[in-house]
Amino acid sequence: MKKWIFIAITIIVTPFAAFAQSLADRVIEHTLSNGLRILMVERHQVPTISFQIMYRVGGVNEVNGNTGIAHLYEHMAFKGTEKIGTTNYAEEKKILAKIEEINNNIIQEKRKGIHADDKRLSALEAQREKRQEEARQYVIPNELAEIYDRNGAVGFNASTGKDFTNYIVSFPANRLPLWIAMESDRMAHPVMREFYKERDVVMEERRRSVETNPGGKLYETFLATAFAAHPYGNPTLGWPSDEQNLSATQTAEFFKIYYGPSNTVISMVGDFKADEVIPQLEEAFGKIPSAPIPPRVITEEPPQRGEKRAEVEDEANARLMIGYHKPNLHHADDAVFDVIDSLLSMGRTARLYKKLVIEKKIAVSVSSRSGTPGARFSNLFTFSATPRAPHTTQESEAAIYEEIERLISEGPTKEELQKVITNMDASLIRSLRSNSGLASQLAYFETVAGDWRYTLRNRDAIAKVTAEDVKRVARTYFKKKNRTVVTLVQTESPLIVQGGSP
Repeated sequence: MKKWIFIAITIIVTPFAAFAQSLADRVIEHTLSNGLRILMVERHQVPTISFQIMYRVGGVNEVNGNTGIAHLYEHMAFKGTEKIGTTNYAEEKKILAKIEEINNNIIQEKRKGIHADDKRLSALEAQREKRQEEARQYVIPNELAEIYDRNGAVGFNASTGKDFTNYIVSFPANRLPLWIAMESDRMAHPVMREFYKERDVVMEERRRSVETNPGGKLYETFLATAFAAHPYGNPTLGWPSDEQNLSATQTAEFFKIYYGPSNTVISMVGDFKADEVIPQLEEAFGKIPSAPIPPRVITEEPPQRGEKRAEVEDEANARLMIGYHKPNLHHADDAVFDVIDSLLSMGRTARLYKKLVIEKKIAVSVSSRSGTPGARFSNLFTFSATPRAPHTTQESEAAIYEEIERLISEGPTKEELQKVITNMDASLIRSLRSNSGLASQLAYFETVAGDWRYTLRNRDAIAKVTAEDVKRVARTYFKKKNRTVVTLVQTESPLIVQGGSP
């Protein structure tokens, strides 16, 4: 029996070890003179290249008063540059400056608080709108995206998280020079074009994803409850009062601080030759002036002194979120949390799904996650559940605690631990096989962990986790005083009366 077990493990481990070594040998690293990091992997099977530009900036770099600014800049990055998206930037620039003068007057008037002159504010806002209409005569809408579409781009998109902002696209290999020209221009010469129009678009996005979305309400309240001090508690979309007062000038300053070359990682995977590409990257991106190192986040979340609870009322079905504070991805226990996450919720045979959904039938869904809402700083291990009617969130909550206690008292079996590493190897290899998947992994871990090799080291750390490690970590962190619980409470729908009063 032992012989067969050894053979099975060898079959599982050896392919990943070979894959990891192959990847380590093939990643080409290059740093430009201005500090911009470039990671490259040549793959010549298909004539395409996948690109990622990732900035080490996100919601965590915001403070009260400018929350949502990173996400708003992400929108502005698609508006073009001094060359793209305009018919006459010299004239457009003059009008944009006048718009900012008017907006600055609006800001000054608002700062008077209750003494602000509403009539003057209305007049200033009308002036700003008139100037914006003048500026639109020079705008070529969506020119950046249209150029990319005409040249075969796939997956042109961006996203803003707590820890990073990334811009992605895949191109035919022969369009590499176009990507270099376009993206170096976008990094060096962004324009806050149609800023106040786009700010309204972002406000509408917030209304859709939070204010009229029960899950969005729950998540936003959960983070704001769990974090008393750290900016992880602020919404990436921003608080409404902050978002509606952001200015183009403020956003441009934020860009200058956080989007410099030394705070940027570019990853590219596909059909190219690195020794030919590097000089081109040096010529285009290397000319972008270096910038001072951005200020680091110094606020730390203080230890929680007792359980926190909150409720969110909505007409939607009840839901539950539970979170426990935990260290960031560089802490030795982080790999143990990855194992716990896998044990509890990876697949239909995982402990939580099996207990709450299959056996007890008290929930329609249940999951866990290590690293909410980010990984660079101390974060949360979270549980989420949606009860199956007529069962309650209290029943799901109690069942989750039972599974935590079982983890503390019994720990995982050897078979469960082996399943974790087997599933992780399969998932990791799948994610790295595609050009876009590999480019994403390289950029993400280089940005968030400071080294793309983290993904390989973390896998090895997970393979060394023991049952005693799992029991110790669960016992240490999954304590009541370290816990935040937020429930979406279903309210009665308003009575609809037809034909008169009730």
